[in-house]
This record gives sequence, C-alpha cells and structure tokens, in this order.
Amino acid sequence: MRRPAASPTWAGRTEGCAPAWSSAGACSSVSLTRTPTTGRGGAAPVRAESDVRIGILTGGGDVPGLNPCIKAVVNRVHEKGHQVTGIRRGWGGLLSTDLDDPASVAENLVELDPVGVRTVDRTGGTFLHSSRTNPGKVKTGDVPDFLAGSVEGDGPHDLTPHVLKVIEAAGIDVLIPIGGDDTLSYGLRMHQEGVPTIAIPKTMDNDVNGTDYCIGFSTAVTRGVQFIHNLRTSTGSHERIAVVELFGRYSGETSLITAYLAGVDRALIPEVPFDVDRVCELLLADKAANPSNYAMVTISEGATVKGGDMMLTGEADAYGHRKLGGIGQVAGELIKERTGEGIIYQQVGYLMRSGSPDSLDLMVATNYAVMAADLALDGSTGRMVALRNGSYSSVPISVTGEGVKRVDVGELYDAANYRPMVRHVRGKPMFLY
Repeated sequence: MRRPAASPTWAGRTEGCAPAWSSAGACSSVSLTRTPTTGRGGAAPVRAESDVRIGILTGGGDVPGLNPCIKAVVNRVHEKGHQVTGIRRGWGGLLSTDLDDPASVAENLVELDPVGVRTVDRTGGTFLHSSRTNPGKVKTGDVPDFLAGSVEGDGPHDLTPHVLKVIEAAGIDVLIPIGGDDTLSYGLRMHQEGVPTIAIPKTMDNDVNGTDYCIGFSTAVTRGVQFIHNLRTSTGSHERIAVVELFGRYSGETSLITAYLAGVDRALIPEVPFDVDRVCELLLADKAANPSNYAMVTISEGATVKGGDMMLTGEADAYGHRKLGGIGQVAGELIKERTGEGIIYQQVGYLMRSGSPDSLDLMVATNYAVMAADLALDGSTGRMVALRNGSYSSVPISVTGEGVKRVDVGELYDAANYRPMVRHVRGKPMFLY
C-alpha cells in the first residue's frame, strides 16, 4: 500500500459538530494540528504501519443509499481498528482545504466514527454533501482565493498538485470516492497519481460501465412507478394525456424501466430522437383504446425531437455538462398543439432521488461499502466494486473512462412505436443491461 514517506500526523480529537452541517447528527468536526514536515521524503513522524486512514467522499448528484454506504464503510474500517476521514462536498472539499488555516481544515475534513454515523442510514442524500467539482479542470473564477497566486492564464486550471498535498497532509492512505462516471473519472486520476483508490458506483441512470448496478437506481425507478400510478387518477379524471419527465441525460434506462414496470403507453429516451407527429398518432390511439380515455408518456430529460438538440441551460460544469430539463414541457406543448387534447405535464426530477433508499439500494450500498473497505484495507488499489452477473465483484477503475452505458435499443426498445419491448429476458442481468 502506498504511504507518503513524510505523511504528517494530526493531533486533537473530535469536538462538537459544526452547526452549518450537523442536522443529521452524523459526525464531529475535527480540531487538527499538523506536525511540521519537510515534504516528501522528509523526517516527519509517520503513523504505525498498521494504522490505516481511509478518506471517503460523495460527488455528483445525491441518491438514496449514500448515507448507509458511508456508515457501513465507517463501521467496517473501525471494526478492523483503523480510521476514516470524511471529505465534505466531494472533490471540492480537497480543493478548498487551506492547510495553513485550521478553520478551513475543520470545515472540509471530518473525523467519522461509529457513534457519529449511528443514525445516518435512516435518511436519504449525503450528510457529507456533494459537488460537481473537478480539481483537474477549475475555472479561474472557481479557484480558491488562497490558490489564486498559483495559477496563470484563463484556465481551466489543473490544481491536482494541491489536492495531492492535502491528501498527504491529512494522512489519508486510501481514497473511497462514491459517484458516477464523472466523479469516478477523477478517482481514476488519483489512482494514476499514485493514491490508492477504491471506487463505489452510484447513479440513478445506472450507466457506469463495468457494473450491472449503481446505488440509487432501484429507488429512482420505484419512485417513478409510484408517481406515475398516482398521476393516473388526475389524468384519467380529466381525460388528458400525461407527459412525465424523468431524469436521464445520455442513458434512457431509468425512463425505459420505469415505463416498462408502470405500464406506460409510450417512453421517449435519449438514444432514439422522436418524431412528434408519430408520437401524437400513437398517443391518440392509446387514449381512444383506454376505457378511462387517457394516455401517458414518459420522457427522459435528455430526449430530443428529431432534428433538434437537448434542452440545455446555464454554463457547463467542471465535467462539461450543462443543466438539462424542460423537454417534457416542450413535448407536451407540441402534443397539445397537434392533437387539441388537454395535457398534464409533470417533471418528476429531484423527487426520484429524494428520501430514504428502498431495501435493494440499502442492501447494495451496504455490501458495496463492506467490499470497498475490505479491498482498501487489504492493500488493493485501482478497483471499483461492482455487481456482475448477479455476484459481487470488483473491476479495474479504468472502466470509468470508457464512457457511459446506454440502452440496448435493439433488445429493449421498439423504436418505431416508442415503447419498451424486452425481446429476451433469459440470460440478461437483473436490470436487463
């Protein structure tokens, strides 16, 4: 296992939780004092070889299951006699840590123990908070003030050297980032820089390569199915066409599987641009065939009209993504204009990722955490925990650099009629791709 030759030690124990972020009662802020060091290879004291410190963070969008995952890592690591540092706001916590400012250190790096995380698994989201920060591509305006003198030009700036300095100063031996392909792509960068890294995949879209399942997917689909069934009462009462917009940037699996399980009439996904007139024709037929005289269509936020572009707003984030949303409203207006039918437009969005995890996400999050902690403590590096063919395993973290998974249209989708069509189930993974 990699150990910085001059890894500083930190004195001081936990104090009261900082009011700004202690609503979950999850952890304590840490009063840290850095032992002076002469840099890598210097003569500063080093912890005992048996004392391993794990750094854990959550990045990207929140999903149900993150808190149970963090808790399980903390419990497993402490059970084996080691320590965990929580890094706040994803990679942003490392970028924002000013090692010369104790308040900055306490704000971004926190001691986690079993008592502190005892109840966090009862809620959704992440008590460590999250961000979409990429320290390898920082815009000039986002460079922390204390680092402003170290950058030149218009950017983006690669501030990875500072991140490595913080990791070393904090005495972190292994990183466990929990995130999607963006967050884990920087985890791959850390691995390439020599920092032992064990990744845990999470995303509602279930689109990280190398695994059949990502934390958050089951709960998102469960929420979507519930909301759709609830919306049937209003849609049927008013004899309208409901357009339900769901999350899904490049992969339509969330929308597709939700539509499949909820029995929705049509589903529009990013992989197949849709013809508005054809969709209208199909929905009118669906409405007429329904004894309650209504129809429903789901649409992924990344879906596009034939010949059109994604509905994007705002500036690109550190991973090159602009905010998505609104295609459902546009589609609804086009359908109303062409059919003359009343429309109910419902953007489910963040409701899909809110609240506590279902039992499947709770189980996978916990098992991923245990496996990641064991890999970290066994000296493994450059791995991502995964579910493959129904079994827990791990794969090289490099798979995160291969892009996102997308729906197998030929096997799972009727592109001519815009609806799920699962042609073969035998031999497929639990979530079909």
